[in-house]
Amino acid sequence: MTGRPDGERSGPPAPRTAATILHADLDAFYASVEQRDDPSLRGRPVIVGGGVVLAASYEAKARGVRTAMGGERARRLCPEAVVVPPRMWAYSAASKDVFGVFRRTTPLVEAMSIDEAFLDVGGLGRLAGAPADIAAGLRRAVREEVGLAITVGVARTKFLAKVASGVAKPDGLLLVPPEGELDFLHPLPVQRLWGVGPKTTAKLHDHGIRTVREVAALGRAGLVSLVGQAAGHHLHALAHNHDPRAVVVGHRRGSIGSQHALGHRTRDPAEIDAVLMGCVDRVARRLRAAERSGRTITLRLRFGDFTRVTRSHTLARGTSSTEVVLETARSLVTAAMPLIGREGLNLVGVAVSGFDADGAEQLAFSFDRRADERLDRAWDAVRGRYGAGALTRGTLVNRGTGLEAPLTDD
Repeated sequence: MTGRPDGERSGPPAPRTAATILHADLDAFYASVEQRDDPSLRGRPVIVGGGVVLAASYEAKARGVRTAMGGERARRLCPEAVVVPPRMWAYSAASKDVFGVFRRTTPLVEAMSIDEAFLDVGGLGRLAGAPADIAAGLRRAVREEVGLAITVGVARTKFLAKVASGVAKPDGLLLVPPEGELDFLHPLPVQRLWGVGPKTTAKLHDHGIRTVREVAALGRAGLVSLVGQAAGHHLHALAHNHDPRAVVVGHRRGSIGSQHALGHRTRDPAEIDAVLMGCVDRVARRLRAAERSGRTITLRLRFGDFTRVTRSHTLARGTSSTEVVLETARSLVTAAMPLIGREGLNLVGVAVSGFDADGAEQLAFSFDRRADERLDRAWDAVRGRYGAGALTRGTLVNRGTGLEAPLTDD
């Protein structure tokens, strides 16, 4: 679990006494957008992405298909599934529409991803009613205005609101009243605790611990001895629903990135470079839209056995230039090529970080730099007006990478 109270607070926030935190999570988002836009897909199992599953409809999930699963395995599990290529521009547009509903509901919105957010509706009682009524109205507005189903959990803490939305899926609404928090939380399996993945689950199961109640009963010292200092304190707090974090508005991420799954077939260097260029294009456009420049370029690689490596390089000054980021990323790929050739590659990602706190940028004396900036801005303007597909690199034409996407909020 990550997050922190607003940096402007002088101390920890006062404990909340009412269930005023909403966790809103769109259901099977990418697949739901595809079903919304193509009526022939409704009620049918849908898989987004061929080489690796990017998303699956609930009909496909019922057959065992899961996100990040290999495409071949997914098709064996659900041979009748309709496999569609990703349309990132459509998902981005739908997300912006949904977040418009969120921000119309309350100004206190913390985006967690393209398809989920926390909302604080405390203090809106006289204007909009009880939190559960506000949540119901939000769900109704998203369905009527955007055409998508959304699940909302309502609780006193962010952690429990997220758990509630997970339990209520799909297309549900669940309120956890303060007096019933532990009665709701403790019977749940340990996997419901935020941050408990397969390894921690297996370790807890090996010691006969299967429910949150049993985690709570083990105590802080017992958990520390079992899973380590940091994880032990973390699990002890969650098992007792101790989560003082406030909904943080306008928090700027420490990095801007893009990644793309490649599937399991072998890719030649030209294909890898095409995907890399698509990722860099998206990252650079998002940097310029956010008016940010970063100094550290990070390359992320995932191999066929799902091991991961990262390589990074820090520049002398911050940049949002497509060509500078691309040149740096290419050098990182070249350095990692022995690993790529030996292990097989199924995901490439690029991120830029190391932003100046105040957005300032150390300028360099370069006659070429201004020309590069004008070209980047002209490129962005054409895509912004006519769509992400209006301009693309020749290398990406007909490759079906799904990377020709518009800007998304960070």
